[in-house]
Amino acid sequence: MKPLIIIPLLLFSLASFAGRDDVSTGARANALGNISILHHDFWSAENNPAGLGFIESWGGGLSYESPFLLNELSYRTAVFAYPVSSGAFGMSIGQFGYSLYNENKIGISYGQRLSKTFSVGVQLNYLSTQIGEGYGSNSALSGTVGILAKVTDELNLAAVVVNPNQAKLSTFQDERYPTLIKMGLSYEISSKVNLLSEVVKDIDYSPIAKVGLEYKALEIIHFRIGYASDPALSTFGFGLNYKDFQLDFASGFHSTLGFTPQISLSFTPK
Repeated sequence: MKPLIIIPLLLFSLASFAGRDDVSTGARANALGNISILHHDFWSAENNPAGLGFIESWGGGLSYESPFLLNELSYRTAVFAYPVSSGAFGMSIGQFGYSLYNENKIGISYGQRLSKTFSVGVQLNYLSTQIGEGYGSNSALSGTVGILAKVTDELNLAAVVVNPNQAKLSTFQDERYPTLIKMGLSYEISSKVNLLSEVVKDIDYSPIAKVGLEYKALEIIHFRIGYASDPALSTFGFGLNYKDFQLDFASGFHSTLGFTPQISLSFTPK
């Protein structure tokens, strides 16, 4: 019976995860309603390369996500970033799926700080899709471009375009990887509370609105909640900081399909 359950969930996931370009990486972003383009840390190597322009030390992390608690739909990511002069290079590796269907992504990115308040970034991605039982495979190149602006000490703005070249996923019906336009805004209400919002528009579908709230209870622990529309998704999570390590946990909840937990472990030398 399990394959009969996995098939419709896999089809649902392909619509949501195709190319993984429309899904944020790192449990911090996932806990905030999947808001990802406003942060400036090494996870920016995958979420918004412009964020790399503001990082000050090298770092890396591993992340594991299990949509609807099914290993067959799991997504695994490794991210690394290294600063140079007024910018930073990043690399990300991700895999979604299992032996009968999987998508793989390797990305190389660079973010450049143009001023104390503004940065730009680009990412080049190698995408591959493999289907078992002799159905074959496909590969393509895509890109991501982004900007990030620190308008004031409290207000940040960001924008990202994912896959502007409309890389081809399959020759069947000329299927393409998603092309997305993302715009975000964050406002630091106080030293402990940060409010974030993001709008994502797939050029073939209606826009998705997201909102998230992060509360820094203590230096070592942060709490997060979020919400995304169409389909409605509620998220929550927390982060634990200990010296050079950070452990983040997040989970999304879909009213029909259930929970999607994610955990991330990262290292950044102080």
